[in-house]
Amino acid sequence: MGRSAGRREQEACRLGLEEVRAAAKRIGSAAYRTPVVTSHVVNDLSGAQVFFKCENLQRVGAFKFRGAYNTVSRLGPEQLRRGVATYSSGNHAQAVALAARLLGSRATIVMPRDAPPEKLDATRRYGAVVVPYDRYRQDRRALVEQVAGDHGFTVIPPFDHLDVIAGQGTVALEFLEDAGALEALVIPVGGGGLISGCAIAAKALDPRITVVGVEPGEGDDTRRSLQAGARVRIAVPHTIADGLATEMPGELTFPIMRRLVDQVLVVSDDEIRSAMALAFEHLKIVVEPSGAAALAVLLAGRLRPLPRRIGVVLTGGNVSFDRFKALISCPARRDHPV
Repeated sequence: MGRSAGRREQEACRLGLEEVRAAAKRIGSAAYRTPVVTSHVVNDLSGAQVFFKCENLQRVGAFKFRGAYNTVSRLGPEQLRRGVATYSSGNHAQAVALAARLLGSRATIVMPRDAPPEKLDATRRYGAVVVPYDRYRQDRRALVEQVAGDHGFTVIPPFDHLDVIAGQGTVALEFLEDAGALEALVIPVGGGGLISGCAIAAKALDPRITVVGVEPGEGDDTRRSLQAGARVRIAVPHTIADGLATEMPGELTFPIMRRLVDQVLVVSDDEIRSAMALAFEHLKIVVEPSGAAALAVLLAGRLRPLPRRIGVVLTGGNVSFDRFKALISCPARRDHPV
């Protein structure tokens, strides 16, 4: 491990419940306290008592607003004046754009050309400048660093930043306060910011809780990395869960996940489609593919041994009517697997 990587790991390991609680106070006036709901149908299908944290009802339609607002709110006046930049397939893009607007700044977002059109449009509506790129041929990090360097912007990473991680951890803080004690917390994993922050908060509040990550089968970079004991890079995943299509865990998130995440499971795109349909039919809510991954792994019967009280984070709901209809109407979709 290089000296820089070692320093970053030490920074990650110092992040604790105190920072998550400070983030909760910081974002309290801006972020929504999203509801926790249950479903008798899901309980019967899964054989457990399941609670859902509905981050699809968060501002910008995803949990990402928490980390983005926490991070942008900590910038100095000169940084806010110059503006911020980031890279994202959609939800973090919208979150940074809105946070910047609320705090009197401006945002420039590097987004893949094939990002869902509704996410591109929403990012622009929040006032951001969108710089398109080819996710299969261009390095998004290098591109955002170039854009930021040319204009003096502050980069707000989508997951690999201590303030972003602390902000995302407020999901678990609220969840456990509202649902009570949980035996397991099941969370989708992209770059690892959400599950890292939630694991920090949850394990500090109850060391007995099991933290489970969920990735698409085509994008299991975190599972492979944890198995290898070091960060593993994979090819850009092809999956309907665009928010989870990362190539490698972050330098900060990986050591937190290695220390606090108990296991990472995978789901197929068809299982995600089934979970989206069930959430619509029985929870009466719309969840995007990435947001449905944790529910999908539960319905697939992959969580074993089965805890009695399970918390599932529905991370986002940014999907257009046409795409939602096409996804859940796919002939390959199986109805309500368990």
